[in-house]
Amino acid sequence: MTVRRTAEMPDLFAEPIERLAEGAMILRGFAIDDAARLMAAIQAIQKAAPFRHMVTPGGGRMSAAMTNCGSRGWVTDRKGYRYTAEDPETGKPWPALPPLFLDLARRAAEAADFPGFVPDGCLINRYEPGARMGLHQDKDEQDRTAPIVSVSLGLPVVFLWGGLARRDRPVKHTLTSGDVAVWGGPSRFVYHGVAALEDGEHPVTGRYRYNLTLRRAV
Repeated sequence: MTVRRTAEMPDLFAEPIERLAEGAMILRGFAIDDAARLMAAIQAIQKAAPFRHMVTPGGGRMSAAMTNCGSRGWVTDRKGYRYTAEDPETGKPWPALPPLFLDLARRAAEAADFPGFVPDGCLINRYEPGARMGLHQDKDEQDRTAPIVSVSLGLPVVFLWGGLARRDRPVKHTLTSGDVAVWGGPSRFVYHGVAALEDGEHPVTGRYRYNLTLRRAV
């Protein structure tokens, strides 16, 4: 008999801010009160721009399913990594950024000492058990001065926080639903990723983890 664990509950005694490096931190539970509304917004977005498993330039199928909203959406295919104004699968503009996303991104960035952040795109990743994201840098944006705001919803996952070189050994941090990671400044191009998602059940997202990555692309 296989026993599936339930999603971890936030640690009420944990520090609300966990500093990773200069210009980088995790805001513990920052978005927990918005979780249900964020999920409702994601469901509306996926109706217009369905989740899909994109392909890397090398031909690999990404294990996390993805979609976008905003004036710019991040895509990958045999042509490379880039931002587009239109969904290549529908030929239509990506759905607009919900005001809730914009407000959350602004508040999180300000809490992390990056005031005035206004994202123009949000990459939404959907992880099912076994899906992962290898170490990478966010470097496809034209605007490299703005921070990255990354929101976790659903099942917990191990966040891998590396260094400015791929060979740097990453430090492991568990992200639970409602945690928001923000990095910029000297940490803007740190390698990061997530380990394979373990199986479980979350009351809001079921067997999935969702990640909202809000960026300023142009």
